[in-house]
Amino acid sequence: MTADICGDAEMKISLNGESVDTREAKTLAELVDCYQLSPQSILVEHNGLAVHRHEWSERPLAEGDRIEFIRVVAGG
Repeated sequence: MTADICGDAEMKISLNGESVDTREAKTLAELVDCYQLSPQSILVEHNGLAVHRHEWSERPLAEGDRIEFIRVVAGG
C-alpha cells in the first residue's frame, strides 16, 4: 500500500504500520474504497479494535489513527 491517496487535504494516519496521507478519505469505508479492496475479503482494525463492516461508513478517521487491513483467507 502506498501513501498519498484520494484527493487533496492532508491527514496522516498509520496504515498497516506505514505512515500514509489519507487525503479526502474521511471514514473507514472511504479508505477501503480508495485502496479498491473487496470489503468481503478484509477485516479492519481501528486503533486496535476490530470494526464491523456495517460500521465502516460511520467511523471517521482522525489524524494519528492506527488502521490495520487484515486479509481474510479461507482454506482447508
